[in-house]
Amino acid sequence: MSRFTLPRDLYHGKGALETLKTLKGKKAMICVGGGSMKKFGFLDRAEGYLKEAGMEVKIFEGIEPDPSVDTVMKGAAAMQEFGPDWIVAIGGGSPIDAAKAMWIKYEYPDCTFEDMCKVFGIPELRKKAHFCAISSTSGTATEVTAFSIITDYTKGIKYPIADFEITPDIAIVDPELAETMPKKLVAHTGMDAITHAIEAYVSTANSFYADSLAIHAIELIQENLVKSYNEDMTARDIMHDAQCLAGMAFSNALLGIVHSMAHKTGAAFDDHGAHIIHGAANAMYLPKVIAFNAKDPTAKKRYGVIADYMHLGGSSDDEKVKLLIDYLRKMNDDLNIPHCIKNYGADSFPTEQGFVPEEVFKERLHDIAANAILDACTGSNPRQPSQEEMEKLLLCCYYDTEVDF
Repeated sequence: MSRFTLPRDLYHGKGALETLKTLKGKKAMICVGGGSMKKFGFLDRAEGYLKEAGMEVKIFEGIEPDPSVDTVMKGAAAMQEFGPDWIVAIGGGSPIDAAKAMWIKYEYPDCTFEDMCKVFGIPELRKKAHFCAISSTSGTATEVTAFSIITDYTKGIKYPIADFEITPDIAIVDPELAETMPKKLVAHTGMDAITHAIEAYVSTANSFYADSLAIHAIELIQENLVKSYNEDMTARDIMHDAQCLAGMAFSNALLGIVHSMAHKTGAAFDDHGAHIIHGAANAMYLPKVIAFNAKDPTAKKRYGVIADYMHLGGSSDDEKVKLLIDYLRKMNDDLNIPHCIKNYGADSFPTEQGFVPEEVFKERLHDIAANAILDACTGSNPRQPSQEEMEKLLLCCYYDTEVDF
């Protein structure tokens, strides 16, 4: 038996933020990140709508990109003190992910971060609060997923929390918020979204329900991502829906080792000033992982189906896989994203010599590979890598060399 879970209600289209006026409760805590939601007036509007609904409102702000365990614990303590019956997270993936983890700790104060990381092991929520997620970026789709990514900076590792309990009750997908994204964020979140859709489609947990969402997301992203990057706001609005479709797909069909590797390399080189932004990591690793997974006949066939829907041509599945890889690499070029860690430079832009020195990468390679294999996303990858294969794959992602194993 399989399960397919989405938010109870999803409000979408311009003006959807006003849905907050209809929430019923006494207290709402808004969780938000940096200054963009405040700068563009969305935080004030959200607070005003909740007050119109008759609620007392408290704001927990300053959630950092790639939220930390410490931030989660501070937010949960603030919730304990305030006692909200609605948690409203607004912004990109980071504040929504952080608020999901805070929610667990708020409902179960004795729960440790280690407890949260037990895959599909979270006890029943909604005893104290319901959750509303409002996305401002077009990539993570955490507003509709059963996942949260939290970083333990003491270990330099990102941990996925996975449980249907943390699927939001309400998702608000209002493209007005996404129209404020800077170009670099459009690129990274867009490549995160297409990675979600492709990994969901070839995952061992794929289903008819998720397949249709994943394929349509891929079609929409192919048509609109580069246009959105080049400031076409109609395409930007469509991308906000496309990433949400991809999120619905992967929340139920799960992901693969592109995400495992991205989770375990993201914060691994912070001491060298080289935090590898999640969407950029996915963009760099996706072509390599497709080449690796395509050695599995079932995965190869499904990649061929993706290529067909994208109208890439090819008379055999081998040709279609190559054309798909070439297309994704061209997309990275169009979005000014490097092809490998060696060339990952300032602001994530391509450079001759990136932040991560070769000797440091090799030094940490064994542990990164071991942690990636243990990541929650690895289990649903269509081809299970050994330690040796994962290390070789990571080296290909460092040097941009061919995957021939």
